[in-house]
Amino acid sequence: MNSSKVWYVTGASQGLGLNLVKKLLHNGYLVAATSRNAQTLKDAVGVIDTERFLPLAVDLGNLDCIEESIRQTITAFGKIDVLVNNAGYGMAGTAEEIVEQDIKNIFDVNVLATINVTRSVLPVMRRQKAGFIINMSSVAGFAGAAGWSIYSATKAAVTAFSEVLALDVKEFSIKVTVVEPSSFRTGFLTQNSLAYTESKIEGYQAVKDTQERYLAANGKQPGNPDKAADILIRISENQHPPLHLYLGQDAFNRASEKLAAMTDELEAWKATTIGADFQDQN
Repeated sequence: MNSSKVWYVTGASQGLGLNLVKKLLHNGYLVAATSRNAQTLKDAVGVIDTERFLPLAVDLGNLDCIEESIRQTITAFGKIDVLVNNAGYGMAGTAEEIVEQDIKNIFDVNVLATINVTRSVLPVMRRQKAGFIINMSSVAGFAGAAGWSIYSATKAAVTAFSEVLALDVKEFSIKVTVVEPSSFRTGFLTQNSLAYTESKIEGYQAVKDTQERYLAANGKQPGNPDKAADILIRISENQHPPLHLYLGQDAFNRASEKLAAMTDELEAWKATTIGADFQDQN
């Protein structure tokens, strides 16, 4: 383990981000971490070595604020080895019931902030000719559940962005992993991390049943955030980290089932698919 590595973690005052920051500091890493309120972040992290920890108050909707936090990190630590785009929140509700502004807001945080933080860190990593970017997506971005269409759309965007980003930055020896967890025992299903629109339209029974099941699971999720943090640290030290990392048994099951269904459908419609091309004239 290289304890001199510098990590920059967004959304670090609660949930997996907070678990990760605590683990990193315990293991001797240098950590710059962001939250909307630096004092809240300090209080959440607790007693720490101030020479190794840089709490940053960052408005992730403000590009100038993001870039200033990167400059502060470089001033304090001289480099950034690992970026973790962890900030984000959930949104439950049907597409026709969630208002447009709420849809824009979640895309701003879950997608645009991830892209903007990455854009701000990339010049640093390109100069270093090294770096590792971890983008937190969700299994919902690949295999979603009823009632989570808008949230799933944001996470699918993060996954697609990460896949192509990995191709773009490979020549600079920058690695990318998109993490796609299932349910973890964090505050994700609380009001601090979840925007919830109760379905008022008649019907949508599958949505209502799924929402009720998810909300009832708060505090009982099978995923262990401490183990997830350990895994992220471990893959950061791996010379060949995965592009996709699913976390949790449910994530594995859902991804496997989706892959099998996609393969079956692709084969079933193969003739139609290839029939869209010009026919060989010879």
